[in-house]
Amino acid sequence: MLATGVGSYPGADARAYADWVSVVLDTLSDLPHVPELPGRGAIASMTGRGLAMVSGLGADLQPAGWRLTSSVGVDLRRARSLLAQDLDQVEEQAQGYVGAFKTQVAGPWTLAATVEKPRGDKVLSDHGARRDLAQALAEGLSDHVRDLRRRLSGVDRLIVQVDEPMLPAVMAGAVPTASGFGRHRTVHPPEAAAQLETVLTAITAAGAEPWVHSCAPEVPWSLLVEAGARGLSADHDLLDAAALDALAQALDDGLVVALGVVASSDPEVVVAHGAPSDRVPKERVLTERVLRWLDVLGLDPDQVAHRLVVTPSCGLAGASSDWARSALRLSTVVAGHASGDR
Repeated sequence: MLATGVGSYPGADARAYADWVSVVLDTLSDLPHVPELPGRGAIASMTGRGLAMVSGLGADLQPAGWRLTSSVGVDLRRARSLLAQDLDQVEEQAQGYVGAFKTQVAGPWTLAATVEKPRGDKVLSDHGARRDLAQALAEGLSDHVRDLRRRLSGVDRLIVQVDEPMLPAVMAGAVPTASGFGRHRTVHPPEAAAQLETVLTAITAAGAEPWVHSCAPEVPWSLLVEAGARGLSADHDLLDAAALDALAQALDDGLVVALGVVASSDPEVVVAHGAPSDRVPKERVLTERVLRWLDVLGLDPDQVAHRLVVTPSCGLAGASSDWARSALRLSTVVAGHASGDR
């Protein structure tokens, strides 16, 4: 059983980024990943970083957020420059690394729900625009995979985690329009799957393994598998009965499931016997949570351990640095214990 991070960490400068690259490589030695520090501003946010990987489309920052433009604006150039600097840092510190490695990117539906068209309102409002954005993301990710392969020559298994926190809202017709008084129309499953398939197929064709992550409720996990996902990454606490069935089927079919069982925010401080104490989850409790989950699904830990990954429940950008480090350490320890390394 492996452990990895979802993607984001606290911090707002280049020194913090270098520190997190070191922490990820040291703590998540079996499955490290490219860290993300959205605290550095819009060019480092999930949307900004996703647009930095898109090929053939221009974009720039407006008061309302990112907007597609006819040419590459200064903000998109800054986002691409920051991505290149981050990858330089990863390449430098990962010299000699051999094994699996993961990178992350915002998915086509999350970008469509957060990026505006040139004349305003979300890309989500236009069938052609959202198709073009998905195709541009697919092309850009092919280039990104090739770049990572060049930088990390010892990586024999490259994973691209496609983040889709907005997908359930997109399919439920719950994304607000620009005015805030209405909602964009529901995107039906066939189209939702088709745009995802465009991106996931491009990742596979480039020689990487496509996973889809979402720490939102009511994620259509079966649809993600149909679209070509080879790994599913979920928050344990948000899984309903339908999700449990879909993830159990995924494991049975040989896919990877990344289970978020470690809190992504700092534990509460409570007063016990007149003195404050942290409600830090114990390794044993978290391990039992993973094993109990497998028992509910009727799966043998020994048979699926090599396809199960332990993670924090979501990104750690909102946590303190101390807790973010602890969350990674706990994920690693729990993965070892749940695999029988006691």
